[in-house]
Amino acid sequence: MCDYDKLFDNNKAWVSNNLAADPDFLSRLSADQHPDYLYIGCSDSRVPANEIMGLAPGEVFVHRNVANLVNNTDLNVMAVVNYAVVHLKVKHIIVCGHYTCGGVKAAMQARDMGILNPWLRNIRDVYRLHKAELNGITDEEARYDRLVELNVEEQCINILKYASVQESYIAHGYPEVHGWVFDLKSGLIKDLQINHKEKLQQIQEIYNLTDKDWHSLF
Repeated sequence: MCDYDKLFDNNKAWVSNNLAADPDFLSRLSADQHPDYLYIGCSDSRVPANEIMGLAPGEVFVHRNVANLVNNTDLNVMAVVNYAVVHLKVKHIIVCGHYTCGGVKAAMQARDMGILNPWLRNIRDVYRLHKAELNGITDEEARYDRLVELNVEEQCINILKYASVQESYIAHGYPEVHGWVFDLKSGLIKDLQINHKEKLQQIQEIYNLTDKDWHSLF
């Protein structure tokens, strides 16, 4: 039996194990989803979204791409954020990067990456915005780790530029945006302590897409 065929046996075992632990597991799973969290993470196979948070299926809405980017020309991520905010009414949006991210490392190299060039340019733009800080870090691994963190922070800011996010936050006080980095060596999540209101205030003069008065929020 090849490895591919084992996937179906694994699926059957997953169903059996979950039903043994909870006979209502599939009934709940097939009902409407009401997650409080939208998770935007890297496609890296070593970072399973709901597992690192200890959440069950149905408790987190997930979008993943190379280097966890929130690109304003990517209809996929735009649709995911809109659906999560407008229809699922998530309370928290989490951007989660991870140390040793291959996409971030590729963006740090001065080489032609072919079709990856336009995607990686988003990370190179983050480097450009924070060039003084990053170039001041002499240790290459430390600079790499810091770019991972700064990339997460900039993607959080990109989320705050969405009209749907702004309108929901003004009307309801959610969603709040959080930036995380997952450390593969320790298995722990680092909260970058992104100040949602502070970042919103920093961008509101230029990126305000609503006709509402934001001043009462700050």
